[in-house]
Amino acid sequence: MAINIEEIQAPIAQEMQDFEEKFRVSMKSKVLLLDKITNYIVKRKGKQLRPMFVFLTAKLCGEINDATFRGAALIELLHTATLVHDDVVDESNYRRGFFSINALWKNKIAVLVGDYLLSKGLLLSVHNGDFKLLEIVSDAVREMSEGELLQLEKARRLDINEEVYFEIIRSKTASLISSCCGVGASSVTTDVDIIKKIRLFGEKVGIAFQIKDDLFDYGNEEIGKPLGIDIKEKKMTLPLIYALNRATWLDKRRIIFIIKNQSHKSKKVNEVIEFVKSSGGIEYTTNKMNHYINEALEILHSFPLSPTRDSLEGLLRYTIERKK
Repeated sequence: MAINIEEIQAPIAQEMQDFEEKFRVSMKSKVLLLDKITNYIVKRKGKQLRPMFVFLTAKLCGEINDATFRGAALIELLHTATLVHDDVVDESNYRRGFFSINALWKNKIAVLVGDYLLSKGLLLSVHNGDFKLLEIVSDAVREMSEGELLQLEKARRLDINEEVYFEIIRSKTASLISSCCGVGASSVTTDVDIIKKIRLFGEKVGIAFQIKDDLFDYGNEEIGKPLGIDIKEKKMTLPLIYALNRATWLDKRRIIFIIKNQSHKSKKVNEVIEFVKSSGGIEYTTNKMNHYINEALEILHSFPLSPTRDSLEGLLRYTIERKK
């Protein structure tokens, strides 16, 4: 049975509706071009999983207030800024199936728009004295940047082991979801133990989310991400790392040669996919993902039973049962 986003949102439905308007206002500018671009961004928003994590964790730990709304806006502003900059760096013309900012308005404008969104987020926090929230989100942005750079550094030599892999995904993906949960909790409580616990929950969810993304590369069903895209981009994912660790010296050399020099050929990419599948990489990775899901659920179940806790569990399951 498919997990319904509307059902997950039920305990915070009004807050999510109010947030949409508040977020639109937080992006306003006196410059017509900027307003045109930010309106384009707002209209093409995704499923809003990040604000959902903020509001649900806030409600789990206390009473949602104005700081919660500002925290959710801060997350969205800073994260949107990083996405706009990422599209420039990656020379990507699409974001969620729509034209990217750099595709429509060119790189120079896209970089400036990213800078603008970043400054709006910083000022929103500074003007309201939300320094703890700003610290949490700024830490996440730093970690995301470090994770991306570590991945780029290692991709050149294809020498990523499991320890480095988890360091990368903890920084690149898990730090953002962890910060969403941390912001939600910090906006309603000063209890350090509760904030630490809910941030750890977010980290576990984020790691499981990224592992699920790795598995998409080897999927047999219709998914939102093209099959073998990570291999083509020379990314060392967990199924591949596991398979290479258990390969003969000759097979390892052959597969690495394909990834470095022939990953533009579909036939060769399929060869790598079959190698990973036959090595047990999919089963191993799925077990790892389930391990992090169970750890996240254990943390979540330490909180009292409530519709909010049920929704957070639903959101966790949605992130790893999604089709794209």
